[in-house]
Amino acid sequence: MTSATHPLDHLVLPTASLAVARARLTSLGFIVAPTGIHPFGTENSCVFFDDGTYLEPLAVGDEQTVAKEIAGGNVFVARDRLYRARLGDEGFSAVVLSTADANADHARFVKAGLSAGDVLSFSRAFTDTAGKSDMASFKLAFASGSGATDAFMFACERINAPEIDRTALQAHANGVTGIVEIVAVSDLPSNQRRLISTATGSEQEASTAVDLPNAALTVLEPAAFSARYGMSAGAPTDLRFVAIVFSVRNIDVTARLLAANAVHYDIADNEIVVQPASGQGAAFIFREIK
Repeated sequence: MTSATHPLDHLVLPTASLAVARARLTSLGFIVAPTGIHPFGTENSCVFFDDGTYLEPLAVGDEQTVAKEIAGGNVFVARDRLYRARLGDEGFSAVVLSTADANADHARFVKAGLSAGDVLSFSRAFTDTAGKSDMASFKLAFASGSGATDAFMFACERINAPEIDRTALQAHANGVTGIVEIVAVSDLPSNQRRLISTATGSEQEASTAVDLPNAALTVLEPAAFSARYGMSAGAPTDLRFVAIVFSVRNIDVTARLLAANAVHYDIADNEIVVQPASGQGAAFIFREIK
């Protein structure tokens, strides 16, 4: 790992309904933030963590605006539509890296032949659980392999970060404190090394596992994923994000909460494994970190 490697910022989880996603995530013991509205037709209800990362369940709120934005070259909504058209409205479409210079990242992506389109700049209102609002501004630079239509990655520069206390939003009953690993599957994992190293800014030796400053990104063959977690990896793919590993303080607390909420789970290598469901587009893995 080098100092140039971007840290994980957040994960994009398409869903058909934020209401369904909110109910599912709540049953899993997460606190879900109020709905946020994007200026390009999508909306989210995020789950924030102590380590600064977060989940972004994403729904389409205004189809007409989305269509107009796609026609105008908005990569974010265009890739969201492509994902839903191929894989349905529930899933895990993108890994987002934090950056201090999205323009520089875009230049790198273009030079490498891995740019997914133009830089996107936008602002949106943010409201905390107490009703306090602020304006958040972002600049995004997108990367994708030519064949990796089931997944994309982008660098996110926060131009204006809201000065809002998120402490209440991070006190999850399941004990989750952050994200420690993102798991993807690929029929040819070695073919994804260049995309992942370019998108993350990593200079690590060629590998199908990249250590970000705050998490790991692992690409497995479908058989290896199934052996590790006891579930199908799904249809053949060049690259698809399929699982999120969370850190928890006490795995027994997590297990009791899931049982109390009638959430089915399995145990694999002393980790709790919850398979995807409506409103939860990826496998959720809970790992105790002392």
